[in-house]
Amino acid sequence: MDLGLKDRVYVVTGASRGLGHATARELVADGAKVVVSGRDGKSVADAAAALGGNAVGVPADNADPDTARLLVETARSRFGRFDGVLVSVGGPPAGSAESTTDEQWSAAFESVFLGAVRLARTAAAELTEGGVIAFVLSSSVHEPVNGLTISNGLRPGLAGFAKSLADEVAPRGVRVVGLLPGRIDTDRLRELDALGGDPAASRAANEARIPLRRYGTPEEFGRAAAFLLSPAASYLTGVMLPVDGGARRGF
Repeated sequence: MDLGLKDRVYVVTGASRGLGHATARELVADGAKVVVSGRDGKSVADAAAALGGNAVGVPADNADPDTARLLVETARSRFGRFDGVLVSVGGPPAGSAESTTDEQWSAAFESVFLGAVRLARTAAAELTEGGVIAFVLSSSVHEPVNGLTISNGLRPGLAGFAKSLADEVAPRGVRVVGLLPGRIDTDRLRELDALGGDPAASRAANEARIPLRRYGTPEEFGRAAAFLLSPAASYLTGVMLPVDGGARRGF
């Protein structure tokens, strides 16, 4: 299936590794050009180099108010157009409701929530018909994940923002979508599995609760994200797509 991605230009944040990088890789493989960002300059440069000549890396922190404008301008200056953005950011620190500090809440709000809002708002003002804004959220949008109190608090609110924005920009032909990864086999998830002291036992227990009986791969997530970003998904907006092996039981 031709997704219609050839020569389209996307910004992908949090793309030095994990789900953001997997998505950037799928976009480039289907002919798109990408601006990839992340906080660590060397990691971003290495990620862009691995993607080849249709990618450029920009060291940038989503919490910085200037990041959104920088990334859009880079897309236009390097590749001549701007067709969409995938807003991905590393997960906030694990912790319980009682132990999480005000400082942790504030830092996560700036990066995970407000930074994403700024990127989406800037993109919405720049995109024309056929443009798309996608958010990497979490299964915590629908139900809390044990030990991830900050994510449980912020991701549902961001999903609400995304759906509100979808309604506002749809008359202009701009789409807004969200992806809700469940247990995808990334470094972040391995770190979380290790918190209980026995990563193998934790993984086995979690896989037993997934109908497909396994964790997903970053590549599988990347293909789903690339589809939602593509013109092939032109009649999908305001949707929150679980990428979780069937773990979500509700509609």
